[in-house]
Amino acid sequence: MKRKEKKLTAEFAPETRFAVVIAPPAPFRAVVETELERLKDRLLRESLATVTVPELYSALRRASNEAAALAWTTPVPLLLLPELFREKAESARTYIARQAALLQRGRPARSRLTQAA
Repeated sequence: MKRKEKKLTAEFAPETRFAVVIAPPAPFRAVVETELERLKDRLLRESLATVTVPELYSALRRASNEAAALAWTTPVPLLLLPELFREKAESARTYIARQAALLQRGRPARSRLTQAA
């Protein structure tokens, strides 16, 4: 194995400068965020105005937060929020009604147990 050493001289081209335009990593959405919060609050207020069952208040608030979070991940959050909120609110109403029905079904059994004792 022969080893030859060859000296290399570095040759550099003339210095080149580029104009760098820095683009933000994501579009600026602060205005959309504010409008999204306003829309979320308006939809929640309208929905809470029609509610007569207090158990539904927290479920609707949770539904509005979930819908806003899900809408925010899309390119057009203001367009999708009303429909997402409607679906989440309907799901919350169904859940609360089902829980109330289960509670009603369970009450007679409890009263029978207390009367037998």
